[in-house]
Amino acid sequence: MSDAFRIALAGLGTVGSGVVKLLQENGDLVAARAGRPVEIVAACARETSRIEELGMEGCAFVADPMALAEQDCDAVVELMGGEGDPALSLVRRTLEKGRAAVTANKAMIARHGLSLAEIAEKNGAVLAYEAAVAGGIPIIKSLREGFVGNRIDAVYGILNGTCNYILSEMQHSGRSFDDVLAEAQAQGYAEADPTFDVDGIDAAHKLSILTGLAFGIRPDFEKLKVNGIRRITATDIQYAGDLGYVVRLLGISRRSADGGDEGIVQMVEPCLVPGASALGSIEGVFNAVQVEGDRIGQGLAIGRGAGAGPTASAVVSDIVDAARGRMLPVYGVPVAALGTPRWIDVGALRDRFYLRLEVLDQPGVVADVSAILRDHRVSIEAMLQRGRAPGQAVSVVLTTHEAPQVDIARACEEIAQLQTVLEAPCILRIEEFEPFR
Repeated sequence: MSDAFRIALAGLGTVGSGVVKLLQENGDLVAARAGRPVEIVAACARETSRIEELGMEGCAFVADPMALAEQDCDAVVELMGGEGDPALSLVRRTLEKGRAAVTANKAMIARHGLSLAEIAEKNGAVLAYEAAVAGGIPIIKSLREGFVGNRIDAVYGILNGTCNYILSEMQHSGRSFDDVLAEAQAQGYAEADPTFDVDGIDAAHKLSILTGLAFGIRPDFEKLKVNGIRRITATDIQYAGDLGYVVRLLGISRRSADGGDEGIVQMVEPCLVPGASALGSIEGVFNAVQVEGDRIGQGLAIGRGAGAGPTASAVVSDIVDAARGRMLPVYGVPVAALGTPRWIDVGALRDRFYLRLEVLDQPGVVADVSAILRDHRVSIEAMLQRGRAPGQAVSVVLTTHEAPQVDIARACEEIAQLQTVLEAPCILRIEEFEPFR
């Protein structure tokens, strides 16, 4: 067997520790598949005690992450996180030295992946990031290798396990968002500050990466419309179920046209999804990515999107590729070949929508709402209201026929000004999927 493939590991938190344990426990298996042993020769962590705790006594410990780029190694594995320094400078320096850089850092790749890809190409270095999207699901390899014969038309993803846990638990228990979020935090599924998860930012980072890969274009995180799940109530979950849907936070990238030339639209937002569809069936902390191509039709990948084991599995997959000398363009094609897309504004899309209104139960309310929707060229498909509470607040749910989102938004702005409407309407896109078969 060849000489060992030597790696320097930045970060010994949940994922870093998972990588260490995987290499310790499955080292022979990894070596057989890499064609050579994989050895951790240096590491950086906040606490020096982590080296001893993880049984890494033969490994050099450095306090400064940047020192790892100067170690005698074949690859640097960056597992610190954060879109900026020190992670960004460490990966840049590693690539400039012509060494492989492996990372699980979705924020950094989403924001700086293009410039890092240029550095990697210039220096003949590997930049690998399978673990940055959907944990143990090999979706990066699928898009970059498995689907290369396809013209990809759309990518739909449940990309954040925290949000999926919250929404599916609300669905089954009938409890409020705040109650289920607190439970998710207590069980370790959500951070003490859940902003990145519940506001959709984490999913948006992942979707931006997938968009560049799927369509062979220059990714642009700033062109991504993001809405989180904070406004979703138990009432929305219940009404969605009455209509045959569940609520899921979806990342959506697809080819589209708004009356002009074809372009790309990308968004992260909670949507109504048919309960009988593949994406509608994904519950708990699981992730799923559905790819639609002209040859494969629908391709679906499901798995755990986070955690020490699944994420470490993806990291080691990249390490094995690097050890075997496999070098693929970061976005599937050289940077110079990436297209600059026509980005389509989400407001131009024609879709069906779910609207929940909190109104005073009195005569004329529905007539006033209907008139405003009519004036904005929005046609009502169905209306639901449970019970009566004369003079009190009640929920009224409407579903619409297809209409541009911009018209829906303008109508809802006007509806919110009615004295009988107590808060801004909740607007959710309805995404129709056929049962997966």
